[in-house]
Amino acid sequence: MKVVYSENFRAVYSSDPASAPGRMEAIVRELRGFEFVEPEPAREEEILLVHSPSHLQRVKALPSVYPLALLAAGGAVKASELAMEGEPSFALIRPPGHHAGPNSFWGFCYFNNLAVSLQRLLRSGRIRRAVAVDFDLHYGDGTAAIFSGSREVSYHHAEGGREEILEGIASFLEREDYQLVAVSAGFDNHQEDWGGTLSTEDYRKIGKMVKEWSLRKCGGRRYGVLEGGYNLSVLGRNVRAFLEGFG
Repeated sequence: MKVVYSENFRAVYSSDPASAPGRMEAIVRELRGFEFVEPEPAREEEILLVHSPSHLQRVKALPSVYPLALLAAGGAVKASELAMEGEPSFALIRPPGHHAGPNSFWGFCYFNNLAVSLQRLLRSGRIRRAVAVDFDLHYGDGTAAIFSGSREVSYHHAEGGREEILEGIASFLEREDYQLVAVSAGFDNHQEDWGGTLSTEDYRKIGKMVKEWSLRKCGGRRYGVLEGGYNLSVLGRNVRAFLEGFG
């Protein structure tokens, strides 16, 4: 199990909660014992696999955001490459990405990190089918828009109460066919965060569930990327719980 991370992600690049000072540090402190690997920035041609040229130019016009947004997308790419090599991985990155659509960005997201990493593998022919599981409190409208009508990627957002969320993820992973599982891992639906629903143990269960289904259906190829999660007093241990189940 490897964690893709750069010290550059500690930078405060905007005033939004995803960029809050200390957010990445709160997670890193809890991940002692995990192996960390460095990402490289995504290339513009990789961003253009899922975003329009005008979208790219609008983000490029944000000088404090653009270099980190490229690095975040590159972190997701690195995690996907590790997964393809049989190494479960987690991209500990920011800005997050699941609200970024083909020609729009909002909700603290600029480039859709998960979509960039998946589309890159699809367009190269290295996979034909993948699933994206999103357990962030908020619907990943950007990811859904990018893969709308696609036969190559099925997107599932975990919604409802605690039991509905857990059962929904299991049902989705059971019924779909796929060669790779990608996870938008948002932790803002924790009992002590914005959503107030899931326990720390539930994140461990979700991680274990994804691991078990990936081993059954796609040779264990799986990776996750960080999305939301804003209560710094619980965020780190929630991420650790997920990775303990996932790895």
